[in-house]
Amino acid sequence: MEPQTTLSHYQIFNKVAETGNISCAAKELFISQPAISKAVKKLEAELNTTLFSRSSRGVRLTEEGKLLYEYTREAFRALSEGEVALRQFSRLGIGHIRIGVSTTLCKYLLLPYLKEFVAAHPHIRFTIQCQSSFQTMELLREGKVDIGLIGYPENLHGLSFFPIGEIEDVFVATKAYLENLSLREGLSPQGDELLLAGNLMLLDEKNITRLYIDNYLASHHIRTGQILEVSSMDLLIEFARTGLGIACVIKEFVQEDLADGQLSLLPLSSPVKRREVGFSFAKNHELPKSAQRFLTFVSERRDGTYPQC
Repeated sequence: MEPQTTLSHYQIFNKVAETGNISCAAKELFISQPAISKAVKKLEAELNTTLFSRSSRGVRLTEEGKLLYEYTREAFRALSEGEVALRQFSRLGIGHIRIGVSTTLCKYLLLPYLKEFVAAHPHIRFTIQCQSSFQTMELLREGKVDIGLIGYPENLHGLSFFPIGEIEDVFVATKAYLENLSLREGLSPQGDELLLAGNLMLLDEKNITRLYIDNYLASHHIRTGQILEVSSMDLLIEFARTGLGIACVIKEFVQEDLADGQLSLLPLSSPVKRREVGFSFAKNHELPKSAQRFLTFVSERRDGTYPQC
């Protein structure tokens, strides 16, 4: 069976059209003149038309040939530009990374890594989608983000997890709030009873952190009273600072407040177990090279502590 027309046939046609001479085209393409003539005749046969008018001086495009040349010229120009762009992509490390992350983890964990990575790889573009970890996991499964920074969930469901450290959930309030609550309720300023008597501030229920804390409270039979649900960790911290109640926050994110006494820890009979945070990605989606490079970068720099903001 005769082979069908290939890209090389169009490449030969395009070069003959450019030079107007089969001999010149053969020299530029390092192909024999008979092979050039055969390829042109093959293309004409496949297209059922005459592309060149031939004379002793060389060849000239027919009307049909001029029409085809308009397209082959643009096609090979686009291919050439693509090769240049690809070489530049490799040389400059150009890429695009789509990351899903909660606002809190973005501010306290992701941004410090990004700051250093972008300085070293200025040609990589980022798209950051801030939403809950549950939503990030769905975006990963749907292939709408490449990697997600999340707290370790109970079930990954087709996702891989690359830990970068641990966090500790704690209950904090101002010293004045705890003292006034203890005085009013006749309780010790330390203990689980304050979670029942006080205004407890938690993240809303569509959140991995909230699910983790709910499971902790239930498993330790700790009763709670009035609950104020808040949409972000930053708001929880601010509400705690203003003395609105007892907030469940991540200890690593309020270290300065604890150190300067603006916030105080509420000692519990059973502290909340530390949990992992890290980057997750879908097992059935190949990671872009730029995303792989970023994860390698994070892996080389993580040492069990958190980068300074």
